[in-house]
Amino acid sequence: MRKLILGLSGNQLKILAVIFMTIDHIGLHLFPGIQIFRIIGRLSFPIFAFTFAEGCKYTKNRTRHFLVLCLFAVLCQAVYTYAMNSLYQNILVTLALSALVIYAFDFAKKTRNFLSYVLAIAVLISVFFICFILPASVGRGFAIDYGFYGVMLPVLCYLGKTKQEKILLLSMGLLLLAPNIGTIQLFSLISVPIIALYNETRGKWRMKNFFYIYYPLHLVVIHFLRIFLNNQNIL
Repeated sequence: MRKLILGLSGNQLKILAVIFMTIDHIGLHLFPGIQIFRIIGRLSFPIFAFTFAEGCKYTKNRTRHFLVLCLFAVLCQAVYTYAMNSLYQNILVTLALSALVIYAFDFAKKTRNFLSYVLAIAVLISVFFICFILPASVGRGFAIDYGFYGVMLPVLCYLGKTKQEKILLLSMGLLLLAPNIGTIQLFSLISVPIIALYNETRGKWRMKNFFYIYYPLHLVVIHFLRIFLNNQNIL
């Protein structure tokens, strides 16, 4: 007889995050005047940050994970730039930078040598430069989605040793993130009780690459739907 596991698995959290993200993007690109879409969308990134940190913790081949993430980030950025006509960097770029920081600091923690600590600090400074300095130089709407504090959100989750510590650090990160995004971002704290339901299991389905495929696909669908609705004078 199977043991009944209560709560939400990692896969179920990811599905919720995808739903919230889709609602957010529908509101952003199709119904910008309806605020509730954007409010619901604030729940997406914290859940992604939490589950992403969990994935980084359990991944066996970190080099492959990082390279695959970078590949999808580049491909998605090409789609995003075409669909949105902007150099604003997509969320996979944010997560790729998060993974870089996590793996660099974890490597330093395990090896405990001077060069690894220097490397970790260099990575953190580079990410800070990319998020804060580079946008002012490049212009044309270039920015990292959720900025430096968004990059650090999965890092904070990763640093927690227990689920309670991870949720506490996540909550602190969300409070730091909100002033840089806008007051609407405070609604992201509603995601904390949902994440607290995490039962520390992955779930039955293998959804490793689902989000990588769904992310650019839904943006393309929304883009062409917007064109269609504009041509029909609906929007």
